[in-house]
Amino acid sequence: MSELSLPKIIGLLAVLLAFVAVPFYLEGFWLQAGLFAMSAAIGAIGINLLTGATGQLSMGHAFFLAVGAYAYVYFAAEPTRTLDGLGLPAPLAAVLAVAVAGVAGGLFSPIAGRLKGAYLGIATLALIFGGQHLLFNAEPVTGGFNGRAVPAMEIFGFAFADTPELVIANVPFGALERLWFLGGLVLLAAALFARGVLRGRPGRAMNTIRDHEIAAGVMGVPVTRYRAGVFVLSSMYGGLAGVLLALVFQRTVPDYFGILLSLDYLAMIVIGGLGSVGGAVIGAVFVSLLPQLLTRYSDAIPLVAAPGSAGVSPSEAARLLYGAVVVTVVLFLPGGLLGLLRSLRLRLTRLRFSLSPAPSPDTRSSHVP
Repeated sequence: MSELSLPKIIGLLAVLLAFVAVPFYLEGFWLQAGLFAMSAAIGAIGINLLTGATGQLSMGHAFFLAVGAYAYVYFAAEPTRTLDGLGLPAPLAAVLAVAVAGVAGGLFSPIAGRLKGAYLGIATLALIFGGQHLLFNAEPVTGGFNGRAVPAMEIFGFAFADTPELVIANVPFGALERLWFLGGLVLLAAALFARGVLRGRPGRAMNTIRDHEIAAGVMGVPVTRYRAGVFVLSSMYGGLAGVLLALVFQRTVPDYFGILLSLDYLAMIVIGGLGSVGGAVIGAVFVSLLPQLLTRYSDAIPLVAAPGSAGVSPSEAARLLYGAVVVTVVLFLPGGLLGLLRSLRLRLTRLRFSLSPAPSPDTRSSHVP
């Protein structure tokens, strides 16, 4: 069967139509939750390249999201009496923010190229603690504890904001509706690029480093250089996720970019499936949507209390649940949720062929000359 067979084309068209229809039928909560999931998926793809494909543990991914988010705000915002800014065009500010995240990863890459496993994980914790200190104290750039407002994205005069007013098919298109399509395009580009990396020569070298480091060196793979390069690429993915996250939040606050966010990203790639783009996306959707759904429906879910009241909060319940899912995946589903879906699809395919009627002897003989 060809790669672009009719069922696949129909499936892709159905997904595309569903994606386009979402802003016309769903309310703002679901659009915001979906955009958070898109941002998380971009960041998860980046850390999956590092941890899942190359075998390098990083606990500092949240730092690069913070670098991307705050760099975008600094480059795009106009300076005020208390806050600095360059007032650059928003698209240029976004590109520079991703580049700054890559530079930050490049400065740490000599360490990432020489350490591995738990040693690298412990070393990257320094990025989180140092980053938190900078975010809280570099007030002219970050705004300190209160954070900073995020300038809206504007491309060729089209603003991804609530103003000017835009109505399509009697549906008001505000910031979330407009960002929905921008986020989808950015996620698609990030996923396709990562897929190309993993399926090409770099991906094979990364997998060899992960599975057999000594053999990779013997085969001529520059292990240190690959580790450092993948760390930079992962940092840029984190910066891109931070930019999209800032645009959705419309405000950057230091508390969000802590160690818990880095742990969330590790949970995403383990739950979804290590070493694959699809697994990163599935895990990101699961981990990012779960606390928001628990918050929205806390009144109807037993043992989950509304935020601010006594009992288990939705965020705590979410971490307990996907902590249990991580343990289950590690013990029983090494391929993650993506591996489970592939296994189910294979079983359904086998079942379909087993239930199909076998050709009769007359039919077989009719083809014999």
